[in-house]
Amino acid sequence: MTINVGDRIPDVTLYHMSESGPAPISTNDVFKGRKVVLFALPGAYTPTCSAKHLPGFVAKADDIKAKGVDTIACLSVNDAFVMGAWGRDQNVGDKVLMLADGSGELTKALGLELDLTTRGMGVRSDRYAMIVEDGVVKALNREAPGAFEVSSAEKILQAL
Repeated sequence: MTINVGDRIPDVTLYHMSESGPAPISTNDVFKGRKVVLFALPGAYTPTCSAKHLPGFVAKADDIKAKGVDTIACLSVNDAFVMGAWGRDQNVGDKVLMLADGSGELTKALGLELDLTTRGMGVRSDRYAMIVEDGVVKALNREAPGAFEVSSAEKILQAL
């Protein structure tokens, strides 16, 4: 079942790269009592993700945070090492929290997985962006397969 507006984000453990290596972080810690923009994509270092999706949120981070957003988070079914390296390569700094859902636990719990096994990529995350307030989904912009039209930083700014 796919998560919908009004639903609560399930509490699962994700990982992010800290100064001392991969560190666990619960979705409860990310979302509780906060306004968060979460965007997800099929994979670090993939063409659209690297050329448009992540760079758009890095470029618009100040504008998004000026709308009362506490955290902008990027989620992918990659490990924390890959997400950390990709964040460094994309000059993310502290603008975007790079979240690793290495086993796809959150992605599957949200019902937003994308099966790319026939392309040699396994099960990944769909491309989407959502606005979450205190753990509750307020807006969900999910892309059609292969599209990049509704989950951009610009579309999220309009929704805020």
